[in-house]
Amino acid sequence: MLDAIRWDTDLIRRYDLAGPRYTSYPTAVQFNSQVGAFDLLHALRDSRKAQRPLSLYVHIPFCANICYYCACNKVITKDRSRALPYLQRLEQEMQLIACHLAPNQRVEQLHFGGGTPTFLNHDELRQLMALLRKHFNLLDDDSGDYGIEIDPREADWSTMGLLRELGFNRVSIGLQDLDPAVQRAVNRLQSLEETRAVIEAARTLQFRSINIDLIYGLPKQTPENFARTVDEVINLQPDRLSVFNYAHLPERFMPQRRINSSELPAPAEKLQMLQRSIEQLTAAGYRYIGMDHFALPDDELAIAQEESTLQRNFQGYTTHGHCDLIGLGVSAISQIGDLYCQNSSDLAHYQNTLAGAQLATSRGLVCSADDRLRREIIQQLICNFSLKFENIEQAFNIDFRGYFHELWANLQEMADDGLIELNDQGITVLPAGRLLVRSVCMVFDAYLGQQNRQRFSRVI
Repeated sequence: MLDAIRWDTDLIRRYDLAGPRYTSYPTAVQFNSQVGAFDLLHALRDSRKAQRPLSLYVHIPFCANICYYCACNKVITKDRSRALPYLQRLEQEMQLIACHLAPNQRVEQLHFGGGTPTFLNHDELRQLMALLRKHFNLLDDDSGDYGIEIDPREADWSTMGLLRELGFNRVSIGLQDLDPAVQRAVNRLQSLEETRAVIEAARTLQFRSINIDLIYGLPKQTPENFARTVDEVINLQPDRLSVFNYAHLPERFMPQRRINSSELPAPAEKLQMLQRSIEQLTAAGYRYIGMDHFALPDDELAIAQEESTLQRNFQGYTTHGHCDLIGLGVSAISQIGDLYCQNSSDLAHYQNTLAGAQLATSRGLVCSADDRLRREIIQQLICNFSLKFENIEQAFNIDFRGYFHELWANLQEMADDGLIELNDQGITVLPAGRLLVRSVCMVFDAYLGQQNRQRFSRVI
């Protein structure tokens, strides 16, 4: 079992830098308009030849209400009729993509995100799943990881029953905070009872896994009231938790301009919230997976980390990183082999392009040999907290220390500070460095010095 994380305030203050979350390397900041639909089709054909399994991500952008903290690609509307033309374009996108894949490429993982996927009514959800089963090889035996993001204000027992019937076996529930004053400050009023009802339905219906999202650093939060939220969430016993740091970037995300910055907790208070949350979750038996994620010891993420098979992609930590990821919908990102590509983030442009029988791919990137090397290093560090030089040298035919000689002083400084152990065999992220693993990964990021770090959230 991995050692517990160790809280070191001095190290956190020194290494709490702004940087990527490394759901990919290179990150989406590096995507460019030179990559288009032709590159995607070429990558799909390579996937077919290699017979690689698939992971599907479907983006449903619609929300009935705006949450002020949100940085997702979404469309705020009360007009439920807007879903139908969107579903029609999704079907066209499925047709254009699926014809380049093999019928026997199994969809091991499926995820509906947004937005609010349950903005769709029951008939529309049935229609969407029927279209996916028509065009892709979805599993029928409940062995796949088929998940959906749930807003408890938009779901009830009948909705949960429908989702289970359609094949979903994982749910991720947005909660953020239970304190009414905090909820009012971010325009997300959601009671504990609403959340508990959805969780009880999921358990009764034998969903395999329940995840809850929390955010610390929101307006009017204090270490005391956030600790009460964490205690209530522990009582709900989710299999996984995500405890995100709120990044206040109103210049980039317009809804955040409605947040009164004077009501945001001070940096020292945010640190207290995180430290106390870690203590509460650890005492309750949760394992720290990495970044913002915690899981019970028998959860698949915790087991994969023990077995050094955990991976990370645009959906976060995953046990299906070996799959080619196909993103469907506005702003959705695909990762197929060495290609990253993203659909247009503008809903009208996305729909109009597909109406013309063209894929809406707007930008992306093809990984170079150096990208692939650094991607593997960052994956090993952020998922397994360790890196063996020999494995990298054999896989990429390099001398590790020679290739990265310019970075050695930075690594040695981290070793002297107690973040990592550095020797001739490899790198081990120590308990005091695990909360700061993003900072360790940043050392290997060849692009970071070229870009404005204000585009990224801080590590803590």
